[in-house]
Amino acid sequence: MIDTPKHVHFLGVCGTAMGSVAAAMRDSGYVVTGQDDNVYPPMSTFLEAKGIPVTKGFHPEDIPAADLIVIGNALSRGNPTVESVLNRKQLYLSLPETLKHFFLRGRSNLLVTGTHGKTTTTSMLAWIFESAGMAPGYLIGGIPANLGQGACLRDSKYFIIEGDEYDTAFFDKRSKFVHYLPELVVVNNIEFDHADIYNSLEEIKTSFQRLLNIVPSKGLVLINGDDENSRDVAHKCPAPVIEVGFSEHCKNRIENVSHTPEGCSFDLLGSRLSIPMSGDFNIRNAAMAASAAAHYGIPIEKISAALASFQGIRRRQEIRGTVRGITIIDDFGHHPTAIRETLSGLRKKFGSVKLWAVFEPRSNTTRRAVFQHDLPAAFSMADGVMISRVARLEQLAPEERLDPERVIADIAATGKPAYYEDTADDIVQRLKPLANDGDVVIVFSNGGFDGIHQKLLEQL
Repeated sequence: MIDTPKHVHFLGVCGTAMGSVAAAMRDSGYVVTGQDDNVYPPMSTFLEAKGIPVTKGFHPEDIPAADLIVIGNALSRGNPTVESVLNRKQLYLSLPETLKHFFLRGRSNLLVTGTHGKTTTTSMLAWIFESAGMAPGYLIGGIPANLGQGACLRDSKYFIIEGDEYDTAFFDKRSKFVHYLPELVVVNNIEFDHADIYNSLEEIKTSFQRLLNIVPSKGLVLINGDDENSRDVAHKCPAPVIEVGFSEHCKNRIENVSHTPEGCSFDLLGSRLSIPMSGDFNIRNAAMAASAAAHYGIPIEKISAALASFQGIRRRQEIRGTVRGITIIDDFGHHPTAIRETLSGLRKKFGSVKLWAVFEPRSNTTRRAVFQHDLPAAFSMADGVMISRVARLEQLAPEERLDPERVIADIAATGKPAYYEDTADDIVQRLKPLANDGDVVIVFSNGGFDGIHQKLLEQL
């Protein structure tokens, strides 16, 4: 093992976590380079600003003679750069292994997990620690506005990290989060996801149980007390468990919730807390972050001040602009529950305005027929819906694919305007005569969606 590599090269550098770690390692003095097929903002511009050269495409000749190659979990055997690294016998690690070996050993690691809300909760928690003067290290799968970057690998007692149950790499099929040496674990919620690697909800729950089995007896697990799956996986947890939620049985209970156009307020831990965000999901995210911070002795007054000043994360209900009185919002949501809860929160925020939802089926799960019957209901809070064709359609057998035209037909059957359009450009042209002053358009995609946000702002 090389403990102090001078030059680190990232394969798949534009992934949110990969790019954040690459930038943090560059800030720490390493020579960092990378390459990726999908090079687009905001990550491409973020890496450029950090001075990290990124080559487009996976070409073996672009791999430098680096001390360490970090291979992203989106790469597999057959990728030309993967084959080249193996044939050259270069030292390679997964991203989770890189973090474990170089940054996480010997620290108090606070790990945020769950199907939904990981990025927001991790960002809130890191901001609470940062604003309280605790100077944590952190790794977040997004870019929080308060922090300006998704990773900071400073020398600190505390490391706050977002972790998910997706597999680690083509050469390591364990969940990423089992590498993170957690002292405290947050379990926001557990639902079926990642249909490309899991066959059932039970398999996902088993992965979470394995995670909780490595939390030390002097550590802590915070679980969503309103979620049966979360309670189930924590049933035999060897570490202390505290339930957080709205239910009466929760030790850290959320009470007296109020919603305004500016955000939400609620009671927790004997205090009144406020966040400038909408929706019950974000309230629970904040409650988890507050509970974790309180466990490490941060005064509730500092927790309250940090939450009140939280500015959100790029691509999480991010307002991209307003044109002709029409507000364009970008959101990373791609799971039916996330779509439903985001729309519910926006409805509470914006009231009775006309809310248009635009969706690109792009994730490895929503490209499949797994949520064929769940997606129509997920859009119930929208006044109109537009869905594009399934991304990377050729990679799936016809019987495995989501049928977006059928989703649209099911939504239209409720009397709601609903349209299937092949491309981002087609959606822009369809929406152009329909959107009016005061309307809100929210775009759901976990990718760039062919720059649809800017196209909407220009065309509308």
